[in-house]
Amino acid sequence: MIDKELIKSIISEGYEYIPQVEIVPRNVTIEPAGNYVFVGVRQAGKSYTLYQQMQQKLDEGVPVENLVYINFDDERLHGMSADQLDLILQANYSVRESKPTFFFDEIQNVVGWENFARRLANHKYQVYITGSNAKMLSRDIQTVLGGRYIDVSVYPYSFAEFLSANGVELGSRWMYGQKRGEVERAFNDYFRWGGFPELTRFKEKRVWLNGLYNRIFFNDLIVRNKVKNEEALRLALRKLAESVRQPVSYTRLCNMIKALGVSCGTATVIEYINHFMDACLIFPLQNFASRFVERETTKKFYFIDNGLLNLFLLENQSALLENLCAIEMRKRYGDKLYYYRHNIEVDFYVPEEDLAVQASYRLSDESTIKREVDALVKLHKAHPLKKAVVVTRDEETTINEGGLSIEIVPVWKWLLLQ
Repeated sequence: MIDKELIKSIISEGYEYIPQVEIVPRNVTIEPAGNYVFVGVRQAGKSYTLYQQMQQKLDEGVPVENLVYINFDDERLHGMSADQLDLILQANYSVRESKPTFFFDEIQNVVGWENFARRLANHKYQVYITGSNAKMLSRDIQTVLGGRYIDVSVYPYSFAEFLSANGVELGSRWMYGQKRGEVERAFNDYFRWGGFPELTRFKEKRVWLNGLYNRIFFNDLIVRNKVKNEEALRLALRKLAESVRQPVSYTRLCNMIKALGVSCGTATVIEYINHFMDACLIFPLQNFASRFVERETTKKFYFIDNGLLNLFLLENQSALLENLCAIEMRKRYGDKLYYYRHNIEVDFYVPEEDLAVQASYRLSDESTIKREVDALVKLHKAHPLKKAVVVTRDEETTINEGGLSIEIVPVWKWLLLQ
């Protein structure tokens, strides 16, 4: 039974738990007086972002009793309704008069939570919220919140954060000698298994990732969305993984599923892709050179973490490289990022920055070099570029062609110098 006494008990447990959590600080810029909504895939580190803010307040001298932490994944709160959220305020003020800061983890489990969050902001409480559903960033939710919260997308570790979490500290001369070798060895793990913070503690990484994928698949996709055709949903995600470097139309994806003997319609495929994006599993890129209709119906889809993508692949190093570049570019440029496909193919294009990036695992022969360079030069002639880059696994040089200086840079170095 969810009542005030239960909420008081959960709040009290937080007082003991908060100061003891060991964290690896994340690179998140916070306005001291802001209210925040942190959204990302499960296990991306959203909870630790909350812990980091709580411990920072403790360091500033805020008493722990002024920090109210509620994790809505707690099984004792299962089935909690929006009208019961006020019990949190009642429970707090039944034992103290001071105005707390609220930290709500996975609050999307409570339908209608946004009205309570708005009320708290209206009454000048400071509130930090996390959720693993991208709908929390939707226009409808933001309309209810009324601009009172700042949205932050939380991703698994960047490569720099991954190095720090594994005890690899970068000095001023890290690109030389023994430290460079240490960075490259660490990158091998990051490239293959991704950057989920919890994963750094496990040796059996595939086992852990499989467990995470199954939780996302059943809890965030099947159960949350009441999906009945589990096999079609599973195949849709697998086919997106196998097609990660290629533009995919909804119709083509539907036909790929049907070819395997599973009934599916185009409208259902669109619905499934929206579910994947809501769960923060994938993100789309549109073709800058396409007309509006094609932009909306044919896109490239990338996975939010290389470890999840790698579960579906058999040694496809080129796909992992391009996916990792997509994640990094998405973090930096958000909705400004496109791909370019019109007589030429350029993997990533940011028109507002006059920037183009190609991902090529290995420039092993003249034909590969010519393909990547020619595409960038042709794009430069149509849309003048300030910067052009080819990200590789290990190669590094500069190529001057057609009035364009093209940097060839190893991916591990590119990630750290962004």
